[in-house]
Amino acid sequence: MTERIGFIGLGIMGKPMSRHLLDAGYPLTVLDIVKSAMDELVTAGAQVGTSPQNVAEQSDVIITMLPDSPQVEEVVFGKNSLRAGLRAGSLVIDMSTIMPSVARRVTEAVRAQGADALDAPVSGGEVGAKNATLTIMVGGARAAFERAKPIFEKMGKNITLVGEAGAGQVTKAANQIIVGVTIAAVSEALLLAAKAGVDPAKVREALMGGFAASRILELHGNRMIQRTFAPGFKIKLHRKDMNIILNTARELGVALPMSANVAELMNGLIANGSGDLDHSAFVTILEKLAHLEIGPAK
Repeated sequence: MTERIGFIGLGIMGKPMSRHLLDAGYPLTVLDIVKSAMDELVTAGAQVGTSPQNVAEQSDVIITMLPDSPQVEEVVFGKNSLRAGLRAGSLVIDMSTIMPSVARRVTEAVRAQGADALDAPVSGGEVGAKNATLTIMVGGARAAFERAKPIFEKMGKNITLVGEAGAGQVTKAANQIIVGVTIAAVSEALLLAAKAGVDPAKVREALMGGFAASRILELHGNRMIQRTFAPGFKIKLHRKDMNIILNTARELGVALPMSANVAELMNGLIANGSGDLDHSAFVTILEKLAHLEIGPAK
């Protein structure tokens, strides 16, 4: 029997993800605080939920795709909560990026009601959501993962069960460390080249053939040079993820000095009004310090 799916959170990522599920033939109930966000899906055949509880009551699998830990906690534990509508055998899949400790608390609460939960944050941005090519990092029980896998396959390509509850969020935190620190490294490298009077575009081209090559140098390095900072993933959202990383590190007693430096520079970007730009615009705060702009390419 086809699983009935509830999808809560229809933002830049959630709307295309939920549309893939609808197109695949899943009965879908949707909910978002912005009514207009639901209109496209309703036109395509989705039902509208009136509250997280109502969505859970109508669904076998409930997916949340929300901005941060507080919003997930409100949906799961707040007024007319998802938890209040859960039935035994339901499956909750949180695909937001949140604190691992919150993911574990959600799983414990859901399991206490005879249901199960997975934390399954994603990487790939708006493009990955639209193309159903997201990387999905999953924490939870193997049986729940196997049940959810056909659903994940409608939204992503690289789907990995990493470990128990919270492991998906830890993996996403690790991903965001690498992405954030690498963007900072690419920014510094291209700025150094420009300050030395060497064409950053040619430097990037040369580096792409060596050990420094990376997707971030390829894509974000080009954005830095071409000055194309329309958001694929906003600085303010990456800063949110860096805060999750640093808060988790404090819980664990781990020092992450490079992550801390990147987070502080992102704070500076947001303070200067750049929070809605793509995270490749990280380079601009270093350019201000150097009184030099590396692009555009000639």
